[in-house]
Amino acid sequence: MLRCIGEGLSNYEISERLEMADATAKTHVSRILSKLGLRSRVQAAILAQEHEHEL
Repeated sequence: MLRCIGEGLSNYEISERLEMADATAKTHVSRILSKLGLRSRVQAAILAQEHEHEL
């Protein structure tokens, strides 16, 4: 999921790639942001890029 955010995918694109409902992808993205203490998808994308080799 974080890798998908790092690639700049929308919730819809993530849901298509991971074969889940759009609402489910949105929920997962929101929970990831919350758990990592991030305020935006941009911050998550930066984090994903910084740790790309670990994902």
